[in-house]
Amino acid sequence: MADGKLDPVRLGLIWQRLNGIVDQVSETFVRAAFSTVVRDNYDMAFSLLDRQGRQFVQSRRSIPSFIGTLPRTLEAVLSKFPVEVLRPGDVVVTNDAWIGTGHLNDISMICPIFAGDRLIAFAGSTAHTVDIGGAPRPDAQDCFEEGLCIPISKIVEAGCENDLVIDFITENLRAPNETLGDIRAQFAAYADCREKLLKVLEEEALEDFDPVIEEIVARSSRSMRSVIAELPDGRYTDSFLIDGFDEPLTVACAVTIDGETIDVDFDGTSPQIPFPINSVMNYTYAYSCFALKCLLDPSAPNNSGSFDAVSIRAPEGSLLNAHRPAPVWGRHLSGHYAPPAIFGALSSILPERVVAESGSPLWNVYFKGIDDRGASFVKMFFMNGGHGARPNGDGPACLSFPSNVSNQPIEFFEAQTPLLVTEKCLVPDTAGEGRYRGGDAQRLSFQSTAEAPITMTIRHERITYPPRGLLGGENGAPGVDLVNDKPIPAKSRQTLYKGDIATFQMPGGGGLHSPDGRAAGAVDRDLERGLLSGEKAKTVYGWVRGADE
Repeated sequence: MADGKLDPVRLGLIWQRLNGIVDQVSETFVRAAFSTVVRDNYDMAFSLLDRQGRQFVQSRRSIPSFIGTLPRTLEAVLSKFPVEVLRPGDVVVTNDAWIGTGHLNDISMICPIFAGDRLIAFAGSTAHTVDIGGAPRPDAQDCFEEGLCIPISKIVEAGCENDLVIDFITENLRAPNETLGDIRAQFAAYADCREKLLKVLEEEALEDFDPVIEEIVARSSRSMRSVIAELPDGRYTDSFLIDGFDEPLTVACAVTIDGETIDVDFDGTSPQIPFPINSVMNYTYAYSCFALKCLLDPSAPNNSGSFDAVSIRAPEGSLLNAHRPAPVWGRHLSGHYAPPAIFGALSSILPERVVAESGSPLWNVYFKGIDDRGASFVKMFFMNGGHGARPNGDGPACLSFPSNVSNQPIEFFEAQTPLLVTEKCLVPDTAGEGRYRGGDAQRLSFQSTAEAPITMTIRHERITYPPRGLLGGENGAPGVDLVNDKPIPAKSRQTLYKGDIATFQMPGGGGLHSPDGRAAGAVDRDLERGLLSGEKAKTVYGWVRGADE
């Protein structure tokens, strides 16, 4: 090292070690977690931030919104607990929607990491909890109905759990052992992380990671700026309707490119509404940055430097920048529209990079009741629609975007609940057609086997307005919600009795480019797979059986 700078080879080795450490400690968290939403769905994130609050590395299996909001959470934490009052072994917790990820079900924590008495980094993590108390429902009128709000608090002080904080969490949850088990799993990950980071400092003869962080953040900043500079200056727009709650709502987006900088403005988006589908600015910012990173500079290291040249705005009090006390439980039902709005706006200048719209916002279903042993349960099941067609190929079926949750094994879900999954299949003729075809929709059916009634809560979008195709591609099929084959509202709470069957058909992904450009061999493969009917093949592609034989 000369003049405080590391040579490129050594820099790369240390950087890879830091990435490996974060992936390892995130697995410590996952393996020690109690809930299926963390262990199987990976609805979590783990990252490292420097003393300035800049994020410089994160776990590979992460939820983009969690990664994007953790720096803002740390900023709020430091405003209450400045560095001077933090001690080794402290852990700070909050789930405040406007400080964290946008709703109360995500618990975020920050742990300062010290080498002796010198602060070297912050470990930050977030995990979803199915139960956060209260009585959250699809028609909640404000955030106070949505559960327990944990103010910025020290849940661990100098290595000892704060009994008062643990007590008020315990007394407000229906299943506290699961949530506290996940929280304590993160404590284990922090301890593991500290040990591994100190080992790197020792082996690399470093006092801290500042030289590594400065160089990596600077390189990511330069990389993003150079990509933006290659784009034509101008203002590019998109606007579309979404299902909303009791009436359609508008998402509007203007992307302005000026030299090395890019500005995303959601002016024109509908005002916030008194139902829980509003997004706070933290969440909108995170998914907007995620979209730009994927679209413009996906290969450079992802850190705070990637967004030095990016600004994200949305009108105060709008659907994408809701102010207190707006209900925000289902904030993904609006925030997940930020990426397709940005892709739509930039599709005219980046047709070789954009993807068509996916069968999201993410679908999920909450089940709550009493099982046949007399035990209460609260479980959530994630479901993914078809991914949008990609610039060089068809969209996959059943793939989450822009979130990043994994599927849960059906057998494991059935073992935990008095529910039987009677159907899980892909649905023909649901993908948006095009030169590249969207992902097929999937259908899932759940049958109640419980003697006691089960409360089922759903919050789904794209029932009225399906995923759009781009650049001449066709729309995917809209979603469908049924109980005993009868339609139910997509944002509602239903009661299932023994034998009742709830069926969910997720939306299909949108297509990309005109169907006229699809290869005949690709159409044949679609037919052979049974996911495209001969009738639709003839209507859309002009396919006639035996025409080329």
